[in-house]
Amino acid sequence: MTGARAPATLARLEARAADLAGHTLGELAAALGRPVPADLRRDKGWVGQLLEAALGAAAGAQAEPDFPHLGVELKTLPVDARGRPRESTYVCTVPLGAEAHLPWARSWVRRKLACVLWVPVEAAAGVPLARRRVGTPLLWRPAPAEDAALRADYEELMELVCRGELERIDARRGRWLQIRPKAAHGRVLTAAVGADGETISTLPRGFYLRAGFTAALLARHYQLPVT
Repeated sequence: MTGARAPATLARLEARAADLAGHTLGELAAALGRPVPADLRRDKGWVGQLLEAALGAAAGAQAEPDFPHLGVELKTLPVDARGRPRESTYVCTVPLGAEAHLPWARSWVRRKLACVLWVPVEAAAGVPLARRRVGTPLLWRPAPAEDAALRADYEELMELVCRGELERIDARRGRWLQIRPKAAHGRVLTAAVGADGETISTLPRGFYLRAGFTAALLARHYQLPVT
Protein backbone atom coordinates (compact mmCIF):
# COMPACT_ATOMS: atom_id res chain seq x y z
CA MET A 1 0.00 0.00 0.00
CA THR A 2 1.13 3.60 -0.60
CA GLY A 3 -0.37 5.02 2.59
CA ALA A 4 -3.40 4.98 4.85
CA ARG A 5 -6.51 7.03 4.20
CA ALA A 6 -7.06 10.04 6.40
CA PRO A 7 -8.85 8.97 9.60
CA ALA A 8 -12.43 10.24 9.73
CA THR A 9 -12.51 10.87 13.49
CA LEU A 10 -10.16 11.74 16.31
CA ALA A 11 -10.89 8.41 17.97
CA ARG A 12 -9.91 6.60 14.78
CA LEU A 13 -6.63 8.54 14.57
CA GLU A 14 -5.79 7.71 18.19
CA ALA A 15 -6.60 4.03 17.66
CA ARG A 16 -4.50 3.89 14.50
CA ALA A 17 -1.54 5.52 16.26
CA ALA A 18 -1.89 3.13 19.20
CA ASP A 19 -1.81 0.19 16.78
CA LEU A 20 1.59 1.33 15.50
CA ALA A 21 3.16 1.25 18.97
CA GLY A 22 5.70 -1.54 19.31
CA HIS A 23 6.25 -1.96 15.59
CA THR A 24 9.64 -1.24 14.06
CA LEU A 25 10.25 1.35 11.40
CA GLY A 26 11.34 -1.47 9.12
CA GLU A 27 7.98 -3.20 9.53
CA LEU A 28 6.10 -0.01 8.74
CA ALA A 29 8.28 0.72 5.73
CA ALA A 30 7.75 -2.81 4.37
CA ALA A 31 3.96 -2.49 4.79
CA LEU A 32 4.04 0.82 2.90
CA GLY A 33 6.41 -0.43 0.22
CA ARG A 34 9.10 2.09 1.10
CA PRO A 35 12.86 1.55 1.27
CA VAL A 36 14.68 2.16 4.54
CA PRO A 37 17.67 4.50 4.20
CA ALA A 38 20.98 3.45 5.70
CA ASP A 39 20.81 6.42 8.08
CA LEU A 40 19.12 9.80 8.42
CA ARG A 41 22.01 12.05 7.43
CA ARG A 42 20.53 12.63 3.97
CA ASP A 43 16.96 11.65 4.87
CA LYS A 44 16.31 13.70 8.00
CA GLY A 45 12.56 13.84 7.44
CA TRP A 46 12.13 10.15 6.59
CA VAL A 47 10.74 9.00 9.96
CA GLY A 48 8.13 11.77 10.05
CA GLN A 49 7.11 11.09 6.45
CA LEU A 50 6.79 7.37 7.19
CA LEU A 51 4.50 8.01 10.18
CA GLU A 52 2.47 10.54 8.17
CA ALA A 53 1.85 7.91 5.48
CA ALA A 54 1.00 5.21 8.03
CA LEU A 55 -1.49 7.45 9.83
CA GLY A 56 -3.02 9.12 6.78
CA ALA A 57 -1.84 12.70 7.28
CA ALA A 58 -3.24 14.94 4.55
CA ALA A 59 -1.79 18.45 4.89
CA GLY A 60 1.66 17.84 3.42
CA ALA A 61 3.63 21.10 3.33
CA GLN A 62 0.56 23.32 3.63
CA ALA A 63 0.24 25.92 6.37
CA GLU A 64 -2.21 23.90 8.45
CA PRO A 65 -2.16 20.91 10.82
CA ASP A 66 -1.28 17.51 9.35
CA PHE A 67 -4.86 16.35 9.87
CA PRO A 68 -6.75 19.54 8.85
CA HIS A 69 -10.25 18.11 9.32
CA LEU A 70 -9.37 17.10 12.88
CA GLY A 71 -7.16 20.08 13.76
CA VAL A 72 -4.33 17.74 14.81
CA GLU A 73 -0.62 18.17 14.14
CA LEU A 74 1.63 15.08 14.03
CA LYS A 75 5.07 15.29 15.61
CA THR A 76 7.55 12.45 15.94
CA LEU A 77 9.92 12.57 18.91
CA PRO A 78 13.26 10.73 18.65
CA VAL A 79 13.98 9.50 22.18
CA ASP A 80 16.92 7.80 23.86
CA ALA A 81 16.89 4.56 25.86
CA ARG A 82 15.46 6.40 28.89
CA GLY A 83 12.63 7.96 26.88
CA ARG A 84 14.12 11.46 26.76
CA PRO A 85 13.91 13.54 23.56
CA ARG A 86 17.26 13.72 21.82
CA GLU A 87 16.69 17.05 20.08
CA SER A 88 14.45 20.08 19.82
CA THR A 89 11.24 19.82 17.77
CA TYR A 90 10.66 21.88 14.65
CA VAL A 91 7.19 23.45 14.63
CA CYS A 92 6.88 25.74 11.59
CA THR A 93 8.56 28.59 9.73
CA VAL A 94 8.74 32.05 11.27
CA PRO A 95 6.73 34.67 9.31
CA LEU A 96 8.98 37.56 8.37
CA GLY A 97 6.41 39.60 6.42
CA ALA A 98 2.97 40.95 7.28
CA GLU A 99 2.04 37.85 9.30
CA ALA A 100 4.81 38.69 11.77
CA HIS A 101 2.34 41.11 13.37
CA LEU A 102 -0.30 38.47 14.08
CA PRO A 103 -1.17 37.97 17.76
CA TRP A 104 -0.44 34.64 19.41
CA ALA A 105 -4.04 33.40 19.15
CA ARG A 106 -4.03 33.80 15.35
CA SER A 107 -0.44 32.79 14.68
CA TRP A 108 0.61 29.79 12.61
CA VAL A 109 2.72 28.39 15.43
CA ARG A 110 -0.28 28.52 17.80
CA ARG A 111 -2.45 26.69 15.25
CA LYS A 112 0.24 24.04 14.89
CA LEU A 113 0.47 23.53 18.67
CA ALA A 114 -3.26 23.69 19.46
CA CYS A 115 -3.51 19.89 19.36
CA VAL A 116 -0.52 17.62 18.77
CA LEU A 117 -0.26 13.87 18.36
CA TRP A 118 3.20 13.11 19.74
CA VAL A 119 4.68 9.80 18.58
CA PRO A 120 7.94 8.84 20.35
CA VAL A 121 10.36 6.85 18.19
CA GLU A 122 13.35 4.94 19.49
CA ALA A 123 16.57 6.70 18.50
CA ALA A 124 19.17 5.18 20.82
CA ALA A 125 22.68 5.17 19.43
CA GLY A 126 23.65 1.80 17.99
CA VAL A 127 20.12 0.68 17.09
CA PRO A 128 19.80 0.32 13.28
CA LEU A 129 17.12 2.51 11.76
CA ALA A 130 14.97 -0.39 10.57
CA ARG A 131 14.92 -1.92 14.08
CA ARG A 132 13.88 1.24 15.93
CA ARG A 133 10.45 0.93 17.48
CA VAL A 134 7.52 3.28 17.57
CA GLY A 135 6.36 4.24 21.05
CA THR A 136 2.99 4.83 22.66
CA PRO A 137 1.40 7.99 21.21
CA LEU A 138 0.21 10.97 23.21
CA LEU A 139 -2.55 13.35 22.13
CA TRP A 140 -1.75 16.69 23.75
CA ARG A 141 -3.42 20.07 24.02
CA PRO A 142 -1.59 22.86 25.87
CA ALA A 143 -2.75 23.41 29.43
CA PRO A 144 -3.39 27.09 30.30
CA ALA A 145 0.03 27.42 31.95
CA GLU A 146 1.78 25.87 28.95
CA ASP A 147 -0.10 28.09 26.53
CA ALA A 148 0.79 31.18 28.59
CA ALA A 149 4.49 30.26 28.65
CA LEU A 150 4.58 29.63 24.90
CA ARG A 151 2.71 32.86 24.27
CA ALA A 152 5.23 34.83 26.33
CA ASP A 153 8.10 33.36 24.29
CA TYR A 154 6.28 34.07 21.02
CA GLU A 155 5.57 37.69 21.91
CA GLU A 156 9.14 38.34 23.05
CA LEU A 157 10.62 36.81 19.90
CA MET A 158 8.19 38.32 17.41
CA GLU A 159 8.59 41.79 18.93
CA LEU A 160 12.25 41.62 17.87
CA VAL A 161 11.26 40.37 14.41
CA CYS A 162 8.77 43.22 13.96
CA ARG A 163 11.34 45.79 15.11
CA GLY A 164 13.78 44.57 12.47
CA GLU A 165 16.11 43.08 15.09
CA LEU A 166 16.09 39.56 13.71
CA GLU A 167 19.85 39.25 13.97
CA ARG A 168 19.63 39.75 17.74
CA ILE A 169 17.68 36.51 18.10
CA ASP A 170 19.73 33.46 18.95
CA ALA A 171 18.90 30.03 20.36
CA ARG A 172 19.25 31.28 23.95
CA ARG A 173 16.11 33.43 23.74
CA GLY A 174 12.79 31.90 24.75
CA ARG A 175 12.13 29.64 27.71
CA TRP A 176 10.45 26.88 25.70
CA LEU A 177 9.92 28.27 22.21
CA GLN A 178 12.98 29.41 20.29
CA ILE A 179 13.81 30.72 16.82
CA ARG A 180 16.68 29.26 14.83
CA PRO A 181 17.82 29.40 11.20
CA LYS A 182 15.96 26.88 9.02
CA ALA A 183 17.67 26.30 5.68
CA ALA A 184 19.49 23.51 3.89
CA HIS A 185 22.51 25.80 3.37
CA GLY A 186 23.55 29.44 3.64
CA ARG A 187 22.61 30.22 0.03
CA VAL A 188 18.87 29.93 0.84
CA LEU A 189 17.70 33.45 1.64
CA THR A 190 14.37 35.15 2.21
CA ALA A 191 13.19 38.75 2.57
CA ALA A 192 12.73 40.38 5.99
CA VAL A 193 12.51 43.85 7.52
CA GLY A 194 15.73 45.46 8.70
CA ALA A 195 16.29 47.75 11.67
CA ASP A 196 15.58 50.87 9.58
CA GLY A 197 12.51 49.42 7.89
CA GLU A 198 14.42 48.43 4.77
CA THR A 199 14.10 45.03 3.09
CA ILE A 200 17.01 42.73 3.83
CA SER A 201 17.96 39.21 2.75
CA THR A 202 18.39 36.70 5.55
CA LEU A 203 18.21 33.02 6.29
CA PRO A 204 14.71 31.59 6.79
CA ARG A 205 13.92 31.00 10.45
CA GLY A 206 11.94 28.29 12.20
CA PHE A 207 10.14 27.94 15.51
CA TYR A 208 11.44 25.07 17.65
CA LEU A 209 10.28 23.61 20.95
CA ARG A 210 13.17 23.00 23.29
CA ALA A 211 13.89 19.40 24.22
CA GLY A 212 13.34 20.35 27.86
CA PHE A 213 9.71 21.17 27.08
CA THR A 214 8.96 17.84 25.41
CA ALA A 215 11.00 15.95 28.03
CA ALA A 216 8.81 17.42 30.79
CA LEU A 217 5.70 16.61 28.77
CA LEU A 218 6.69 12.94 28.34
CA ALA A 219 7.82 12.65 31.96
CA ARG A 220 4.48 13.94 33.18
CA HIS A 221 2.31 11.70 31.01
CA TYR A 222 4.44 8.55 31.08
CA GLN A 223 5.80 8.95 34.62
CA LEU A 224 9.41 9.11 33.48
CA PRO A 225 12.24 10.74 35.41
CA VAL A 226 12.89 14.32 34.26
CA THR A 227 16.65 14.19 34.84
